[in-house]
Amino acid sequence: MAQFFSLHPEQPQPRLIRQAADILRNGGLMVFPTDSAYALGCLTGDASLLDRIRRIRGVDERHHFTLMCRDLSEIATYARVDNSQYRLLKAVTPGPYTFILEGTKELPRRVLHPKRKTIGLRIPEHAVVSALLAELDGPLLSSTLLLPGEEHPMSDPDEIRDRLGKQVDLVIEAGYCGPEATTVIDLTSGVPELVRPGRGDLAPFGLEAE
Repeated sequence: MAQFFSLHPEQPQPRLIRQAADILRNGGLMVFPTDSAYALGCLTGDASLLDRIRRIRGVDERHHFTLMCRDLSEIATYARVDNSQYRLLKAVTPGPYTFILEGTKELPRRVLHPKRKTIGLRIPEHAVVSALLAELDGPLLSSTLLLPGEEHPMSDPDEIRDRLGKQVDLVIEAGYCGPEATTVIDLTSGVPELVRPGRGDLAPFGLEAE
């Protein structure tokens, strides 16, 4: 069964953050809160973890994983970002957005979209995630906790533990974080394209939800 940590949403306990990081370093898969919805998360090095996420989500290898980063400089390590893209990212991060960008050679090929060689990247605005990223000293690979056949991501930590306790290694609870996923914007063409409306405002991109 998964371990269950209850963290303070604004001042997460350092001891539990260190324990969570150790679970991840030892090949663990976790469920954790973000500034949009709960997500599945792991480190990037283990291919079997990607397969576990795909099974839980009911998606195939064309599913875009998201790399959660601490800041823009870390995003620039893992994705090709030109000046206009950088300015746009700087204006709206941290926040509930995921950006599709072309990945760099710093990322294993298996985490990239198989045909486009792209990946989702984001800088979440959540104290628990920020503390975890700082403790790990590197990014987290993640995917919204949206189960097959469900319209919205899971948002109740007790239900998450009941339903996924045997499929993940850690569930982190830090209060309610809402059922709405991130807004996904594709920046690979040079013009922002809406992939999925979500919690993030579309106005900074001159876009409207269909």
